[in-house]
Amino acid sequence: MDSQALKLEDWVRPELRDLKPYASARALHGDSSAVVALNANENPWPSDPAMPLNRYPDPQPQALVDALAEHFGVDPASLLITRGSDEGIDLLMRLLIRPGTDSIMVQPPCFGMYALYAQIQGAKVIEVPLVKGRGQWTTDWPATQKADACRLYFFCTPNNPTGHEIPAVELLAFAKQVENHGLVVVDEAYAEFSEAASLIPMIAHQPNLVVLRTLSKAFGLAGARLGCVMADPDVVDWLKRIIAPYPLPTPSVDAALRALEADALGEQRAQIERILANKQSFVEKLPQWGFVKTIWPGQANFVLVEVDDADALMTHCLQSGVVLRNQSHQSKLNNCIRITIGSNDEMNRLVECFNQFQPTQA
Repeated sequence: MDSQALKLEDWVRPELRDLKPYASARALHGDSSAVVALNANENPWPSDPAMPLNRYPDPQPQALVDALAEHFGVDPASLLITRGSDEGIDLLMRLLIRPGTDSIMVQPPCFGMYALYAQIQGAKVIEVPLVKGRGQWTTDWPATQKADACRLYFFCTPNNPTGHEIPAVELLAFAKQVENHGLVVVDEAYAEFSEAASLIPMIAHQPNLVVLRTLSKAFGLAGARLGCVMADPDVVDWLKRIIAPYPLPTPSVDAALRALEADALGEQRAQIERILANKQSFVEKLPQWGFVKTIWPGQANFVLVEVDDADALMTHCLQSGVVLRNQSHQSKLNNCIRITIGSNDEMNRLVECFNQFQPTQA
C-alpha cells in the first residue's frame, strides 16, 4: 500500500511545536547502576533492600521496549510504553486537539474514555452510532465517511462492550480516506481473544494509523498499568515530548518482562483457551434463562446480553456477591449487561446466581 508521508507537525497544537521537553535525570544519563548517581536527588538507600526502588526508572526501558516490539512484530522506534492504553489515548488528545477547535469521532456504544478524554481537552465529540443487530453490531460506514473531518478517529476491535470485530480492510480504506487530516486510532485491547489479524503490520504502510494494546487483559497485568502505542515513528517521537518524565514504575516493568518470557507466554495462551472454553459453555447456557432476551457473544473475554430488567438483575447479583457491568447508560444498550468471563469457580457462582433470580412479574 502506497501512502503519503505523515506531516504530523502540521497537526500538532501550535503551542507544543516549540516546546522543549523536560529532560529528566535518568533520560540525560541513562541507567544509574553503572555510575555514581548524584543528579536526581534520590535517597541512596532503598527502603527495602530486597526490592530496591530508591532510583528513578528509565522513562522507556529499552529491554521492555525491545521485548514488546518483538512480541507485537513492530520496529522499536514505532512503540511507546504507556500507563495502560488509557494514557496513550490521553497523550494523543493532548498532542493534537486544540480546545474548542478540533474534533474526535467515536462509534458508540464503545469505551467511554475516548469521549471523556476529549471532553477534558475541550474537543468536540462527533458520534456515529453503531448499527444494532440481533446477531451482530456493525459500523455505519456511510455516516462515518460523510461526517465532518476530525483530528482523531477512534475504533475498538473487538469492540467494548459489543464484542464485534471491524474488518481490517474497512479500517485501512478509511485510514486512506482521511490521511490528509487525521489519525485513525485502532484500540486492540481484546485482540488476543480474537482470531482476526492485527493491524499492527500495517503501521509501516499507512502512517496515519495508530494501534493501541494493553497488558491489562490477556496478560493478566491490570494492576501493573502497562500498555503501548504503536504508530509511525514521527507520532511516537512527538508523544515522547509530552509524556510524564517517569511514567513506568520499576515493579510494573519487571512484571511485564517476566510476562513476555516464553514460559509465561505459553501459560497465557493456555489461560486464553480456558477463558474461551468457559465463555462457550456459558453462552450455551444463556438461552435457558427466560429473562435473557438477546445475546451478543462477540470475540472478546466478555458477553453482552439484553435482559428484561437490568437493574433488578444487577441488584440480585450484587446481593449474591457477584459484580457485573450494567451498560444501560450507553447508546442503544438499555437493559444490557456486560459479563466478563471468569474462572470455572466464578462462572459456576454466576450460573447459580442466575438460577436463583426470580424476575418480577408484570
